[in-house]
Amino acid sequence: MDAREIAGLGSSLLNFLVEFDDCFGRSEPRAHLRTYVAGQLSDLPRKSVEPIALSADVPPRTLQRFLELVEWDEVRLRDRVQRIVARDHADPKAIGIVDETGSPKKGRHTVGVKRQWCGNTGKVDNCVVSVHTGYVVGDFQCLLDSDLYLPKEWAADGPRRRAAHVPDEVVFRTKPQMALDQIARCLGNGVRVAAWTFDELYGRDGGFLTGLDSLGQTYVAEVPSDFTGWVRSPRILLRPTAWEMCQPGKLRRFPRLAVTAAPPSEVRHLLRHSTVFTGQRWRRFHIKDSEKGPIVWEVKHADFYRKHPDGLPGPTHTLIVARNALDHEEVKYFVANVAAGRELEKLKWLLYVAFSRFPIEHAFRQAKDELGMDHFEVRGWRSIHRHLYVTQLSHLCCSRLRWSLREKKHRARRADSRTGPRRGLDLGGRPLPAAPFALDPVSTSLEPDPLHPATQSPGSSGPSKENACLAEGPRHQHRSEI
Repeated sequence: MDAREIAGLGSSLLNFLVEFDDCFGRSEPRAHLRTYVAGQLSDLPRKSVEPIALSADVPPRTLQRFLELVEWDEVRLRDRVQRIVARDHADPKAIGIVDETGSPKKGRHTVGVKRQWCGNTGKVDNCVVSVHTGYVVGDFQCLLDSDLYLPKEWAADGPRRRAAHVPDEVVFRTKPQMALDQIARCLGNGVRVAAWTFDELYGRDGGFLTGLDSLGQTYVAEVPSDFTGWVRSPRILLRPTAWEMCQPGKLRRFPRLAVTAAPPSEVRHLLRHSTVFTGQRWRRFHIKDSEKGPIVWEVKHADFYRKHPDGLPGPTHTLIVARNALDHEEVKYFVANVAAGRELEKLKWLLYVAFSRFPIEHAFRQAKDELGMDHFEVRGWRSIHRHLYVTQLSHLCCSRLRWSLREKKHRARRADSRTGPRRGLDLGGRPLPAAPFALDPVSTSLEPDPLHPATQSPGSSGPSKENACLAEGPRHQHRSEI
């Protein structure tokens, strides 16, 4: 950056914050927003209220009141962040990510605090947990939404709720339910993604997956090894047989599984025992390059029919089993509500989405280490959410500045005829896949596996006819209610 670009950062920030002026009824809270965001973007070692206020020569109690008591519309601010992303950063290759993060806290008075799993410390700890949706396209990433998780014991404890100013309409919701509400809000504010991805905490929840289906969203979900379904569509009875019509008593419900239909199986058992998987060879895919070298996974896949809450199979999905090429004990299972069939490019795109969760971890680190997302010292429901929403705004501001500077440098590099071809890893310039057929960073390796020659097909660039993963039996499209 040159001196002119550095000098322009301040004016860029002020111009960006003007877009949020209508979230505030008076000039004072508008000024407090600028103070708070400037403090989060500063080099202060801790970004809580008191250091930010003192560095700006503002009484700390003034900023505390800004988060706790002053009237302004934090919901409009949150929605405005989403609409800016939809307006300025829309891209058909964008990926949506769902994840949660923990913030360690002492005591028992901060709303939502309890001993629970804290990803920040990697253990069960006294912490609060927040659920987030993220947005990634290329090297641009931001947080779209944030909600504080309210455990059951908090939701049922009237005195603690009143002390933490939890609104009466707030009830206990599971993390998948929170995430589904966030995704619906994002869609309502114009955000569109090619697909959503998330870990097995959300992938195991059938209601969450069904909710995404009802919203018309594509997803690639990591699921636990005991997730159940079929690789061959079971026989479904849509109406009673002539013999059943003649029998006395109450008619059985329809549609239903035929008596001769196979029961659903866990995906780990399908991998070990189903001929759909045992008849395949592992195919190697280069996922990406990391600081420690290339990341390679071996993959098998098949058509899959997820078991719905009513016990019936859903539409044709894709089950992907991936094992680490260097550690075959590390196995991941993914289910996508897209039928890949024999199409290699579609499978590669699904793998790209499945392994695209790391940007939200990077966003969490930026928001915590650089912006102080976990430095809040307020305890109430509304004040914590206000802090989270303002942190989203600050993070979006940073992401936009980095994105604009990279775009400017990229245009300058393309315009310079002396610039030779780029070499080495350049994530900013790497093309991304558009769903579901375009080329993407995931690539297949044609090198034979020297350690396991029987599992690799040298020189094979696609699945053979006898190893094609096609579900057998009649196809049944069944729509379940959410």
